[in-house]
Amino acid sequence: MDQAPGGPQEPRDAHGLPSCYRHPGRETGITCTRCERPICTDCMVDASVGFHCPECVRTGSGTGHRPNATRPRTIAGGAIAADPRLITKIILALNIAVFGLALGLEDEFVNRFTMIGYAYDPSLAEVVGVADGEWYRLATAMFLHETTWHIFFNMLLLWWLGGPLEEALGRVRYLALYLIPGLAGSAFTYLIESPAQGSLGASGAIYGLLGATVVLMRRMRQDLRPIMVLIAINLVITFYWAGIAWQAHIGGLVAGVVIAYGLVHAPQGKHRNAVQSAVCAGVVLLCVVAVVARTAAIT
Repeated sequence: MDQAPGGPQEPRDAHGLPSCYRHPGRETGITCTRCERPICTDCMVDASVGFHCPECVRTGSGTGHRPNATRPRTIAGGAIAADPRLITKIILALNIAVFGLALGLEDEFVNRFTMIGYAYDPSLAEVVGVADGEWYRLATAMFLHETTWHIFFNMLLLWWLGGPLEEALGRVRYLALYLIPGLAGSAFTYLIESPAQGSLGASGAIYGLLGATVVLMRRMRQDLRPIMVLIAINLVITFYWAGIAWQAHIGGLVAGVVIAYGLVHAPQGKHRNAVQSAVCAGVVLLCVVAVVARTAAIT
């Protein structure tokens, strides 16, 4: 067997692929460009040339710098956090808390924050909607759910998809990836749906995570078939299940793909943050233009 310089022999599977030295049993074709030990996608740290393992980054091995001179970074340039699912946990808890609040306050609370274009609400005895200046509805609708099954499946997908994405991108970039596609889903719904039709749910943001997962897995050269099957199943449900705002799903999916592509393919170096910010700002700007145009058409 081959032996990595300065380290123990690495186990190989029956097909000859080594296992990650930090996660035995995980096959990988990626090696650290400093110590040449095999590392899995969870361990690799993006570098100017290839990938580095967390240990080499932490100790400054091969860089000529003192230990800890280089802080470990994710593939998108974000800081590696001690709890890689913290933002996902907070978002999940917030959705559940809002759902519980809605159960207690019933229709009046939901009607106040649902995404609706322009309509008279008899329960509130007033005209409501984004076109009436209630732009906050574009965001608040992302945290509302109508039924237990609705929130259950959305939160299940959030946990499955969100954790790996947060770990791969870093907290700030992941938060942008969640919120902006959710906003895009609301904006697209507002743009083409009937003004009196209400819409609520985290599905726009969740579909953004689905699209981002495809981009990230392609960037890491992983098998795309499982995620493509999951997307196909969700799209079938989207278009054949009555009462689903397909506009939010498609808007979120497209926005998630665009933002994720900008995050993981931005050129490395001092301009990477600027490029990533520009991509996110561009999607937000398109949402604002769509909302302004639709508001002008309605009013």
